[in-house]
Amino acid sequence: MENYPQVTIITIVYNGEQHIADTIRSVIAQNYPNLEYIIVDGGSTDNTLGIVKQFGAAVTTIISEKDEGISDAFNKGLRMAKGEIIGMINADDWYEDEAVKKAVSAMEDSDVDVVYGDLRLWRGDAIDFVYTGSHSHLEKEMTVNHPTVFVRKNCYDRFGLFDKQYKCAMDYDLLLRFMVNKCRFRHVPSVLANMRWEGLSDSRWILGVRETLAIKDHHFPGRKGRNRIYFYKHVLAISLPRLLKRFGLSSLTRIYRANLSRVRKIYE
Repeated sequence: MENYPQVTIITIVYNGEQHIADTIRSVIAQNYPNLEYIIVDGGSTDNTLGIVKQFGAAVTTIISEKDEGISDAFNKGLRMAKGEIIGMINADDWYEDEAVKKAVSAMEDSDVDVVYGDLRLWRGDAIDFVYTGSHSHLEKEMTVNHPTVFVRKNCYDRFGLFDKQYKCAMDYDLLLRFMVNKCRFRHVPSVLANMRWEGLSDSRWILGVRETLAIKDHHFPGRKGRNRIYFYKHVLAISLPRLLKRFGLSSLTRIYRANLSRVRKIYE
């Protein structure tokens, strides 16, 4: 359709029967008239595929086979994507209504390459906080919310797909690669997606921090000393709130996140 550039949404999943239906419904609810939806399943052994198939033609393409990890699964979807603009929403996450239209509008109005928005974080059925994000700090840490990101396909064509050597921080490597290659970013000041804390990056945070250091060393080899200083700061920033929570002092974490963090974390 002339007024609606084709958008491809990719969901990767493995044994995601608990939440995959919520993710799919959120994509269908976008009501965007030129949408391709690709689901990449890693060979689930539960009822994930049965649930996916219940949605019929709403899911354009289903790939179900073993993969080499998250990056490999993302890349399978990217290689099949036909859309001019590509978004990714994992099987534990879900979009807000109108997320796709807001992203496309921002991208078309300002002629940028990467659009992202705010992310609402959940612990179980309770809202934890809203992470606003800011690409101005991306060289220091992952300050762009990947479930809210939409990228022009030609960025992948020019600068490559996800690097399979990374198991947790592959999204940081990709977005930093786009940035150092002068892709244009724009923040949409609106919640575009929701994410549950129980995901891989939360449970394997130490690996994620180590990968983040390796990624910065790769993209900024002249800053290795600075990168290591920030590595220890990063470890402290993640481990200290866990310690405070153990001693019933989570309120201190909330005060810091709301007032002193590089990106705003708004408690609803």
